[in-house]
Amino acid sequence: MTTTAEPSLEAKPDAAPTQRSGGGLWRYLLVRALLIIPTVFILVSLVFVLMRLTGDPITAALGDRLPPDQLAQRITEAGYDRPILVQYVEYLGNLLRGDFGTTISTRQPVLDVLFQYGPATLELAIYALVVAFAVGIPLGRIAAYRRDLWQDAALRISAILFYATPVFFAGLMLKLVFGVWLQWLPIAGRLTTSSELQLKRLDTGTGIFLIDAIQTGRGDVVVDVLLHAVLPAVALGLLTAGVFLRLVRTNMIGTLQQDYVTAARSRGVRERRLVNTHAWRPALVPIITVIGLQIALLLGGAVLTETTFEWRGLGFMLVEFIKARDFVAVQGIVALLAVIVAVTNFVVDVVAALVDPRVRF
Repeated sequence: MTTTAEPSLEAKPDAAPTQRSGGGLWRYLLVRALLIIPTVFILVSLVFVLMRLTGDPITAALGDRLPPDQLAQRITEAGYDRPILVQYVEYLGNLLRGDFGTTISTRQPVLDVLFQYGPATLELAIYALVVAFAVGIPLGRIAAYRRDLWQDAALRISAILFYATPVFFAGLMLKLVFGVWLQWLPIAGRLTTSSELQLKRLDTGTGIFLIDAIQTGRGDVVVDVLLHAVLPAVALGLLTAGVFLRLVRTNMIGTLQQDYVTAARSRGVRERRLVNTHAWRPALVPIITVIGLQIALLLGGAVLTETTFEWRGLGFMLVEFIKARDFVAVQGIVALLAVIVAVTNFVVDVVAALVDPRVRF
């Protein structure tokens, strides 16, 4: 009996890591999913408190345009004369039902505003991410491979310029050079009037103009949409590209100094293969982690980019509602952006855990 029991005792150390690995992944995903709830709760509560610090929304928007009796009537009808705690509980309850309120300036449900202008901001964010990946990652690899040479120095300076330059300033410079002086690209809007008429004929428009333009089956409309997207995407994308460039460079340099890379080099493995095969994937993990933070940065930059290029998305409308002191609309848009950032961070955490098992433990 003693002889048969020994193998089972020796087998346990091999089986335990497999069970812990699978359980660790699901436990990790569950914890990250549950963390969305308090994160969103804190964010929307902060939005509510900050908006109420300015007073009730009716007075803020219409206080200088309505006589006192009509103003008091509008405040009572909207329920803003009730205790702030009652308003807060009602606000949370409405959010749970998907009711973000009604704008004061346009009398439009905030949710309709989000559906109408949200696709434009989503489209711009996707374009900007494409630019960030296309510029930041290849240049980061070159900087790491050419470490301490003039190419590395030039790329590091470029990265600093990318993320240190304000988005609105970069946008104005791009408009001046490529729109006014060279006249290569349009400087405002999402497409020309003729193309917009083509999109309005669609019965299944998505609000994402590139998809809608493809649905029309006309190449000139697709080109028109892409030409209008170039300058806003570059202005916003370079902000993130600078961060990606520095991250890829730093992580690839660290990976290329690892013992297993040195051993591969001593066995005659070519430098190109070392970079593309052995150093690339470990350097990619920190970028995935940072993408979640960059989404928040992109949404913040989108407000300035959309205003600079008259790109009618949520950022553009947010500025318009702030000018009108329509804090109900501002509160709804900011709350939605907070939810998007929280959910995006969860998705990024999931991808990071799948790519790098060390993240789960």
